[in-house]
Amino acid sequence: MPGFPDLTGRTVLVTGASSGLGAEFARSAAAAGASVALAARRLDRLVSLQAVIEAAGGKAIAVEMDVEDEASVIRGFDEAQAAIGPIMSVIANAGMNAPSSALGLPIDGFDKVVSINLRGAFLTAREAAKRMIAAGSPQSGAGRIVLVGSVGSHRVLDKLVAYNTTKAGVLMMGKALAKEWALKGINVNTVCPGWIKTELNTEWLETPAGQALIESFPRKRVMEPSDLADMVLFLLSDASRTVTGGGFELDDGQSL
Repeated sequence: MPGFPDLTGRTVLVTGASSGLGAEFARSAAAAGASVALAARRLDRLVSLQAVIEAAGGKAIAVEMDVEDEASVIRGFDEAQAAIGPIMSVIANAGMNAPSSALGLPIDGFDKVVSINLRGAFLTAREAAKRMIAAGSPQSGAGRIVLVGSVGSHRVLDKLVAYNTTKAGVLMMGKALAKEWALKGINVNTVCPGWIKTELNTEWLETPAGQALIESFPRKRVMEPSDLADMVLFLLSDASRTVTGGGFELDDGQSL
């Protein structure tokens, strides 16, 4: 796709690929020439996305994966690797939130957000690193891992205490893994999106409260998922050879 970094020959696994940002990242990576493993729990939606990508001339495979479950993550990587070869680029995108005041948040709700957003990102990144090292990343320097944080990684979003906490953890985890794996030929970076129009929040953004939030932003707008694609694909590409340990705010100035 014009303007996108060239990912020809790269293999990319995207978690949370069944909707929203994950689906957009997967479509964009395939359009840029990568072979893409679509990973999520909702296999039917992945199969539909696979068909869309293939109809556009791309290559993709649907892989059922629950990022909370280490065995499921391992199986998913095994299946992806068998289909498209060693996975050398990963987008750890799977996530959720639990809108609530801290006093009203059940502990199992807090635990669920931690399990998916933080533990799931760790399990995904660690399994990816194992595969990349086995495939020769210390020699090639070709390993790429992108974690998906949030503007909530460094700014408090009201009544999203579990989400804020986990996304702050994702940002620091990215830095820690980048340092640990620097000599393993693996770059680890975190992107921190602001408010983006997705199927999960479009209805709320159209409410008076949502419109008031948008009016508070310097540019009085929210982003589209496609607005993140160029940066994410750059971080997956050979062009990002010297970029690791970064935390990139992609929020259209919303946090200013």
